[in-house]
Amino acid sequence: EPVLGGRVSGWPVTLPDGTSATMSRGFHAFFRQYYNLRGLLRRCDPTLGMLTGLPDYPLRHSSGLSDGFRRIPRTPPLSALGFVALSPSFGLRDLLALRPAAALPLLDVSTRGVHARLDDVSAHDFLDTLGFPATARHLAFEVFSRSFFADPRELSAAEMALMFHIYFLGSSEGLLFDVPREPFPQALWDPLAGRLARLGTEVRTSTPVRSVRPAPSGGHLVADDTGVRSYDAVVLALDTGGLRELVGRSPELGDAAWRDRVAGLRNAPPFLVSRLWLDRPVASGRPGFLGTSGYGSLDNVSVLSRWEGEAARWAARSGGSVVELHAYAVPATAVREVEEKRLVDQLHQVYPETRRARVVAARHEWRQDCPLFTVGGYRDRPTVRTPDPSVVVAGDLVRTDLPVALMERAATSGFLAANALLERWGVRGETLWTVPDRGRSAPLRALARRFAPPRGAGGGAVA
Repeated sequence: EPVLGGRVSGWPVTLPDGTSATMSRGFHAFFRQYYNLRGLLRRCDPTLGMLTGLPDYPLRHSSGLSDGFRRIPRTPPLSALGFVALSPSFGLRDLLALRPAAALPLLDVSTRGVHARLDDVSAHDFLDTLGFPATARHLAFEVFSRSFFADPRELSAAEMALMFHIYFLGSSEGLLFDVPREPFPQALWDPLAGRLARLGTEVRTSTPVRSVRPAPSGGHLVADDTGVRSYDAVVLALDTGGLRELVGRSPELGDAAWRDRVAGLRNAPPFLVSRLWLDRPVASGRPGFLGTSGYGSLDNVSVLSRWEGEAARWAARSGGSVVELHAYAVPATAVREVEEKRLVDQLHQVYPETRRARVVAARHEWRQDCPLFTVGGYRDRPTVRTPDPSVVVAGDLVRTDLPVALMERAATSGFLAANALLERWGVRGETLWTVPDRGRSAPLRALARRFAPPRGAGGGAVA
């Protein structure tokens, strides 16, 4: 890529009115349980002044039901109980239909244990075993699975359960989150790149690596379009397709079993990000971010001009607004022009005032480079360490055996990769923090151990 940031990257564009703006690959929530990612960002800004908090994580279903997380207690297990008690999607009949015994594994989640128990079950089937009402499923739990850019029928239930632990039962930060005050490059990557440059690091963009192979005298030879260079150690911090392709072009890398595991990695379905610069504002009460369900392919709406400085300045000058629409797990057979138009039509359903707005500029990003955490796939996902101690892997596709996900998994695996290499030179690495890798309540842990269904029973209840 020509820019830094991976799936949190941004790049300059010019709007039809001549204004310079920044386009990106879409909204990202910086949750407050992202301890290691925040530690990385603090190296450039100790106060994290580049982030600002949004007041709630609102969810809306097309039926008219809505939910949020601001009023929910943040002390486990009151957080989970509070969500059920305060959510309008749980009626009395729904509560009576719940099967609490099936939910007991959620009370004592360890990363390895939950994958041993639930990795062979889909998120969709696991929710069926719980007896969750359809509205609650759409409004809350599918938010987790959709954040993996995956259909719940293809996503491992263990990954969804891990997310439930991270945000509800394993931490006190809940589902409130921060967002960058400015576009990703200005807020995050330019400062980090500047720090690296001051430390003597050379950063090369637009330089695809063609192959990696062991050097005769130790270390590895890395080939790109500018030549071949020797390095003491290599971190493969790539997306799913990039790792698969690079390993395929590097036949001496790792061993046969490791190479087979990498070759078996799958990409999640495509996703669409549409950013619209409108000639008028959205209604004053609209939140900065809204998760949606039941509106076709539309998964969320961001009003960037509510919180991002660049978008807010454009809106102030023009009298308009900047909104962004996400559609996750789009069918591979989808026609781009049709889906882009359909997404805008769905925006008009969610925020009817936008029907009258003229689109001053629009940018659409189609990508398919997110990892798919398939049912039964955990055991074959690559770990940070490889058969070669001087080659390590990082990224959100990596199995860390720690309770982390999404951007935090990417940051944590990066630190783990660095620590593994530093260890070879006798250098102490970074101290890492996560939510507890078990349920926080001893009585609930005991309850789960005593009465939880046996391993592998999650799918049987559906059959």
